[in-house]
Amino acid sequence: MDMLGALDVAELGAAFAHLPLFPVFDLGYFVVSILYLKYEKGAVELSRQSPVASWVVAMLYCFGSYILADLLLGEAPIDYFSNNASVLLATAVWYLTFYCPLNLFYKCVAFLPVKLIFVAMKEVVRVRKIAVGVHHAHHHYHQGWLIMVVIGFVKGSGVPLMSNFEQLLRGVWKPETNELLHMTFPSKASLYGAVLFTLQQTHWLPISKESLIFFFTLFMITCKVFMTATHSHGSPFAPVEGALCPILFGSMPSGHEDHHHDHHHGGSHEPPSPPTPLLPAKTREELNEGTRKRKAKKAE
Repeated sequence: MDMLGALDVAELGAAFAHLPLFPVFDLGYFVVSILYLKYEKGAVELSRQSPVASWVVAMLYCFGSYILADLLLGEAPIDYFSNNASVLLATAVWYLTFYCPLNLFYKCVAFLPVKLIFVAMKEVVRVRKIAVGVHHAHHHYHQGWLIMVVIGFVKGSGVPLMSNFEQLLRGVWKPETNELLHMTFPSKASLYGAVLFTLQQTHWLPISKESLIFFFTLFMITCKVFMTATHSHGSPFAPVEGALCPILFGSMPSGHEDHHHDHHHGGSHEPPSPPTPLLPAKTREELNEGTRKRKAKKAE
């Protein structure tokens, strides 16, 4: 029974890994990506003022990871735009999201049960892109482990990494939103996933690529669907990071840095803090001394 179960899982993983992404899963990826674009402040106004700029930003949201990965590998960054079907599908989603009469398309895809389906579909595409990115980097650099991790990470999280650039296209400049400074769960998951796929690609992880794609996709779908349904901004990695980061790096991860900073200063006695209560005390002494002098003058 165990062998049959393992065989069934292996066959299921192989069948899942060979599912075509276009058009169904790519549609979900484009819908969620452009939906998040519409959530951005000023995105709707931009679509009215400059449809061309809005379209370019939308294409970055859909294909930014491919562009950035190609740049890093020294390939043509516009190569993916030769895929006419994907570009037309992404353009159709962009147009319906921003210009559909009565905002009907947006209302339909933003309806939570429908949105959760598209979120799950997007994670299928994300994991497949990480695996393809690692394989692509391995084809160019057989021993370049770091390059494989970087390209896999960029493929899975290229859009947030390009956030500052696309903000410039929208007339916004927020350098503090740099994804490397404050990594979100999808970016962290893409990084960890890239490490796993690199270990698998170099035969250090005893599991087939199809099975790894299947299990990592299940993990990503479960986490993202739960986080979206509950409107949670936490990270499933937070407990592990909270335990390991102080030991390995002497600090908390970026998501806990502010809380740790406040807690540290709340429980310590800094040199500048004692003079603060002393100033009012000194003032009272001077007032009391002035009162005594006035009383002495009256007595005289």
